[in-house]
Formats: sequence, structure tokens, C-alpha cells
Amino acid sequence: MSLLVAGEYGGSLLGGNVHVGLAALGAAVGVGMIGTAASTAVGRNPGAATKILVQSILAIAFVEAIVFYTLFLVKS
Repeated sequence: MSLLVAGEYGGSLLGGNVHVGLAALGAAVGVGMIGTAASTAVGRNPGAATKILVQSILAIAFVEAIVFYTLFLVKS
């Protein structure tokens, strides 16, 4: 059975699920990149650890928001 078979409502069966999965994958990669950059920045300048931590937490929250937007906007 193909993943793109027309469903009961005319859409694909897994269309929304693929979008959510790709958004979650992108968010996971984004959070990993933010963590790597924050670790490198603190290693270079330990005195700025608090400022880097605050900025990292805000950036991670914005990245995670993309998944929530996808969850709420996807048509099931």
C-alpha cells in the first residue's frame, strides 16, 4: 500500500504525519546545533555563561514552537 493513497477525505493518509515528523526532525537538529554552539561559546568565554544560557533557552523555545505550530496547523 502506498503512503500517498487517497484517504477517506480526499487527502493523503500520512500527509499530516509526515509534516509533523519533518518539523520535529528539524527542531531536533536545531536544538542540537544551538547546544553545540552554546557549549563552544561557554568554552571560549566562561564569564559569559549566564548570558549564553539565557539566549540558548530562548532560542530553543523558538525552535520548539515550530513543532507546536505544525501540530496545530496540520489538517487531519
